[in-house]
Amino acid sequence: MRLSRGGSKKRPYYRIVVADARSPRDGKYVEKIGTYNPLLAKDSPERVKLDADRAKHWLGVGAQPTDRVARFLDAAGVKERAQRNNPKKGEPGDKAKERAAERAEREQAAAEAAAAPAEEAAPETAEA
Repeated sequence: MRLSRGGSKKRPYYRIVVADARSPRDGKYVEKIGTYNPLLAKDSPERVKLDADRAKHWLGVGAQPTDRVARFLDAAGVKERAQRNNPKKGEPGDKAKERAAERAEREQAAAEAAAAPAEEAAPETAEA
């Protein structure tokens, strides 16, 4: 069970289909069981249309949904989807970590440079 893309350039429209894993994404499929229009609002009932009975049938005979279709099936109450956890997803890459470290060093050096003249000025006023 997967999405098959339709629509024109920059205006996607998807069919939720049951297809052989060897067939191309937009190619031949066994049965169309719904539609998905990502351009509609998230709370729109027309955004995802799904034939739950046919989805249950295909799941019963061993069809494996893709992650996106599994989300739709979970929202429709057809199949429970286990939540995934990827703790490294939000972590910055190596280059970004290097840039952040360099920026922190520059800010620390600037703060020390700003504090040094203030300390030198303070003792002069105390002596007078």
